[in-house]
Amino acid sequence: MSTPAARAGGAGASQAARPAVLLTAAGKRYDIVSCFARLTRTIVADPAALAPAQYAAHVRVPVPMIEDSGYLPALEALCEEHGVGAVLPLTDLDIEILARARAEGRLPALVPSPEVARATYDKYEAHLLLQRVGLPSPVTVLPDTDTDLESLHYPVMVKPRRGSGARSIHRAEDSSQARFFAGYVREPVMIQRAMNGPELSIDCLGDLEGRCLNAIPRTMLESRGGESIKGTVVSDEELIDLGRRTMEALSVTGPATIQVFRDPEVGLAITDVNTRFGGAFPAPVYAAHAGRSYPELIVRMAAGEHVAPHVGEFRAGMTFTRYYWQLELDERLQPTGRDIVAGGPPAPR
Repeated sequence: MSTPAARAGGAGASQAARPAVLLTAAGKRYDIVSCFARLTRTIVADPAALAPAQYAAHVRVPVPMIEDSGYLPALEALCEEHGVGAVLPLTDLDIEILARARAEGRLPALVPSPEVARATYDKYEAHLLLQRVGLPSPVTVLPDTDTDLESLHYPVMVKPRRGSGARSIHRAEDSSQARFFAGYVREPVMIQRAMNGPELSIDCLGDLEGRCLNAIPRTMLESRGGESIKGTVVSDEELIDLGRRTMEALSVTGPATIQVFRDPEVGLAITDVNTRFGGAFPAPVYAAHAGRSYPELIVRMAAGEHVAPHVGEFRAGMTFTRYYWQLELDERLQPTGRDIVAGGPPAPR
């Protein structure tokens, strides 16, 4: 099978001419790290000592916790040392920090503005933002406002405003259940109309000016913990257009995953905007045309190359099913190079 790296000419000696990429809080995303590592020198900065994805990078560096005052200076030092041309977050937790650093000219982070980063991390603020720019979002209220909960259309979903991984989400069939769950969840929540119909995602990429380069829709055949593990890339003009409009209305730089429902009564409505790579990383990699996988485009942008928008140009019909893989470490926590799954991902570094 031809991989994106192979189509781009592989890692090879040409890596030396390409700027490095710094990935933060890589966690379990070995697939993303290994893909970038085939294209250019890749550095992972992660506070977690056993974060498995760091072993796919050329350089792995422990950094302070995200909320620590030393976190951002540590990233700046890595950019200076390794000639980093692009910084990408692989979790929600530091997107706003990176957005402020980008706005201040401290980091070449591919993230949206601080205002958009802040709003999209808070699902209620994201709803208000989508409304302001004329994009569809389900009816969403806060439980501690003057809203009459009896007047809502039921069922509804009670969700943490800053939740991730489908944590503490509860379906309420009436107002009494909505009040109960709003009090039960031990963090600020919002109440949103429960959407019927299929759930879909749109994997998008924006350039440095906030133009949408591409939007690749996919079905969510199965998800666990809020992360898609099975899906199919689909050619759907309505979804492609919604992805493009969302990216450009919010002027998003870098990758984003837009989650939507196609409700038979409401139509398309956006339930989440994640300004980072989503769980279904195979879609924007293997469905893209040669030289246009999202990691390839990011490396090209990091090198200062102009990339023309090509929204809607991809191969539909690809189905992915994701699986777990293990790393074996020795007593010094260094990879042994043995792969538990024969023929699995590239050997760890």
